[in-house]
Amino acid sequence: MLSSSEEKPGQMPPGDGSIPPGKPMSFGQKMIDKGAQMVESLKPIKQMSQHVCTFALYSQDMSRQIETHHHVNRLNQDFLQCAVYDSDDSTARLIGVEYIVSDKIFQTLPPEEQKLWHSHAYEITAGLWMNPRAPEAIQKPELRDLAQTYGKFWCTWQVDRGDRLPLGPPALMMSPQGVNGGMVMPELVRKRDEKYKVSTDNLRMSRADVTVPETVLLSNADYWMQSEKGFAVDVEETDMKRIAPFP
Repeated sequence: MLSSSEEKPGQMPPGDGSIPPGKPMSFGQKMIDKGAQMVESLKPIKQMSQHVCTFALYSQDMSRQIETHHHVNRLNQDFLQCAVYDSDDSTARLIGVEYIVSDKIFQTLPPEEQKLWHSHAYEITAGLWMNPRAPEAIQKPELRDLAQTYGKFWCTWQVDRGDRLPLGPPALMMSPQGVNGGMVMPELVRKRDEKYKVSTDNLRMSRADVTVPETVLLSNADYWMQSEKGFAVDVEETDMKRIAPFP
């Protein structure tokens, strides 16, 4: 085994972990980037229609919890894809990707595949999932739909442990749940609420009428709640499949 998502990285470039190593962007590079923005379509980026702030827990160590910022692109009524950042600042780091499917699609997945997914029902009804600066009344219909969805979130950059670069294999992330081990640390919620001037408790009360389908409670999602086991990714050396012998 070469590395595991459970392992801490080896020696890293010096710094506090808040920014990756490298020289400040030059004026010339800024001009090149601005020029490219004027002529390139950037169509996938422009399809992102929502910013969601919520929380995630590492599958292999749920004491490690992070605030996440999902920029959401809905491809159809049953499938969404999200670029996940560590903040909503202009210098935010891209730390992973989450795919979201409807209950209808999730129920077609093999049982072993379902174990890698998490539900969103508690996350939404508890007020943890929120759209910064968007009126709750406007988001309510979308929240009703999302409460019946499932996500698979791979974290590729473990910034919470101080990684200045995306190191090692990806880590599977889980959603918060209302049971021991799945509760988000109050300090994380408090900081988020203060930043966006919201009340998670008020959001929770306003969502009392959001229903949770029985299929969510009976599925293989949130598998750790049934098994008390998480998932870690190990990287192993293996023989290559090649179309011709090496020289």
